[in-house]
Amino acid sequence: MNWESIFSVSLESIIGSTTIAYALAAIGLNVHFGYTGLLNFGQSAFLGVGAYGIAITVSTFDLPLALGIAIGLAASVILALLLGIPTLRLRADYLAIVTIAAAEIIRLLYRATDLRKWTGASDGLQGFSQDFYALNPYGTGAGVNIADIITFSPRDLWILTVGWALVLLSCLVVWLLMKSPWGRVLKAIREDEDAVRSLGKNVFSYKMQSLVLGGVIGCLGGFVFALDRAAVQPDTYGTEFTFFAYTIVILGGAARVFGPVIGASIFWVLLVFIDSTLSEMSNNKVLPEWFMNTTQAGSVRYILVGLGLVLLLIYRPQGIFGDKREVMLDVR
Repeated sequence: MNWESIFSVSLESIIGSTTIAYALAAIGLNVHFGYTGLLNFGQSAFLGVGAYGIAITVSTFDLPLALGIAIGLAASVILALLLGIPTLRLRADYLAIVTIAAAEIIRLLYRATDLRKWTGASDGLQGFSQDFYALNPYGTGAGVNIADIITFSPRDLWILTVGWALVLLSCLVVWLLMKSPWGRVLKAIREDEDAVRSLGKNVFSYKMQSLVLGGVIGCLGGFVFALDRAAVQPDTYGTEFTFFAYTIVILGGAARVFGPVIGASIFWVLLVFIDSTLSEMSNNKVLPEWFMNTTQAGSVRYILVGLGLVLLLIYRPQGIFGDKREVMLDVR
């Protein structure tokens, strides 16, 4: 058993780019679900429009990266408005239905063969990250080695620096907003929107602002995801992305500023550690072939992590750092 390799990839996953992307997605979802009580099942769509906003602008039309970022952010705002205007005056479950359908529609649009020359269809797009990595201040050296266990290349260090800066900035914005009167209104809407409406507050407007804010933060996760891989592919932004983000929010604790960040790190380190351990045990014949082979380790890890999350929901539904009252939603 190569325990050094197992611990190395597990430790890297704690602060890796995938963790960053899911943390940003979960922070945005926490604004929707944790603080406002909005059931958004289409968070992956916001990451998708962000990622493809950069990819199409740079790769297809050969325009500057900065313009692609601006287009991605604008697209996320427009998407939030399109989703929110017809649904936020209705019951919360209507938003859930519309968002999960919208996310799937957007994914299928990216896959459409008629749009291949712009989106690349199912093959996706590449060749749009050069301008981003040209700004890399870490040069092209050997990178950084931590305790002879983890090694990050200059390329990795650059995307991690930008990614974690976005995570911290997003957490700071959420913390400041939720401490303000605006944030207190959101929490009141989550608890009883009729009472808030009776006090003269425009509940629809506050919900829309929350949907836009969470969508924009999710869009930042799409930027990180796309730039790290230097490629986009539509199936990356399927419904499972949103469900993973919900898992992360609940794991860390809903309506907690750093809950999604800690939840993302725990979630991915568990997945990577279990996958690596099971693969090594299978390769070294610790586990018999009839019980599990190497190709099955990836599926078994989801079973084990899923079982752990079920137990968490049974015995601590508020998550690790959450408050049980924060997830008691009155869906109307």
